[in-house]
Amino acid sequence: QSRGTQELMILVVHEFGEDYLEAILVLRQQKGNVRSIDVAQHLGFSKPSVSRAVSILKSNGYLNMEKDGRLELTPQGESEAQRVYERHRFLSEWLVMLGVSPEVAAADACRIEHDISAETFECLKRHVRQYTQDNPS
Repeated sequence: QSRGTQELMILVVHEFGEDYLEAILVLRQQKGNVRSIDVAQHLGFSKPSVSRAVSILKSNGYLNMEKDGRLELTPQGESEAQRVYERHRFLSEWLVMLGVSPEVAAADACRIEHDISAETFECLKRHVRQYTQDNPS
């Protein structure tokens, strides 16, 4: 494979990994315990796809699978999931503030959250905070 193809594969795996971690975090908040089947249903992926992703995330230190099948985020996985989820929530809310429908805002936020730099995200948050302070509803 060419270097460009390898880099693209790493980005795709990283983006999907973030989606899985975020899904586990959200499902844990909703249900308490999370199993692979819950993630599959939430994301609309097949059970084998989720099993493969769980295996990769486990081998990279992001989550553990308990003997009863529960998925538990490691501290590293929790940190990454919280980072992605914060971006998703903020970007969704910001896009809705701009007049985007909630459904489209959520879908667009999911795409943007993976690509926006930490610097740009922090500047955007600072700008929105300042704007809302200067323009209370």
